[in-house]
Amino acid sequence: MEIQHFSIQGTGEWNEDAIVINEKQRLYGVIDGATSLVPYRSAEGETGGRLASQLLKGYFERLSGGDRRDLETLTIEANAELGAAMRAAGIKTGHKNELWTAAAALIRMTDHHIEYVQAGDCMIMALYRDGQVRTITRDHVSHMGEVSMAIWKEGIASGIRTRAALWERVLPQIVGNKDVMNTDEGYSVLNGLPNADRYIESGKINRIQLAGLLLVTDGLFYPEEWPCAASKDNGSLNEELVRRVASEGLEGYGHWLLALEQEDPECIRYPRFKRSDDKSGIWITF
Repeated sequence: MEIQHFSIQGTGEWNEDAIVINEKQRLYGVIDGATSLVPYRSAEGETGGRLASQLLKGYFERLSGGDRRDLETLTIEANAELGAAMRAAGIKTGHKNELWTAAAALIRMTDHHIEYVQAGDCMIMALYRDGQVRTITRDHVSHMGEVSMAIWKEGIASGIRTRAALWERVLPQIVGNKDVMNTDEGYSVLNGLPNADRYIESGKINRIQLAGLLLVTDGLFYPEEWPCAASKDNGSLNEELVRRVASEGLEGYGHWLLALEQEDPECIRYPRFKRSDDKSGIWITF
């Protein structure tokens, strides 16, 4: 087994992503923190998103090899620790716009199975020895992102050519998304509140013919040029992503994506909300 991992800061002040590696547990994961709408800074100047991802990382990496509780139970406990940390910092956890939040995708290996948990838009994909690619998780934020991205593309079509102006146009929609975190109408996320436990997805797959596993935050999603002759669905883009990582390595893919973003600083050719998001991934080959 070989493990590649990659994490690089985007254009934000902090890298709010985190990589989890716990060899004793055979547990690996990616976490994508999101900063609260009401600004918060730690004594070291860290944002809420940075604090959330680092707190969750610390929890999973502290687990001893003998802790055999299932991964969903462990994630629920980690989420509770996040809530306790926010309350200790004076965060009003009844106000969603103050919460430190994080998406996550984690796996734990056994000899015959891969156990997984996921929340938000961090993703897990599998490559099999016959070349087939399987998407294990669902992007629970995509249906909301599509609405925001439609507004962004309408702005481009109307002649707007700066990211700042496009961001101003789409910001009210993005702000409103916070109201529906961990609801049936919204999206799943770890936010320190007990209702997050209802929306964590978990399961296991067997290891028959498994050649590789890819875990990524959304900053590493495969880019789609716009306008394009035929838009690809998420499944096709995920397949492109896995095949490129398998061919070029995780770091090679990451640097290719960074170069592409630098050539499109106003986010017009490859529509996206940030010039460069934090990018983190783990690529495991068997």
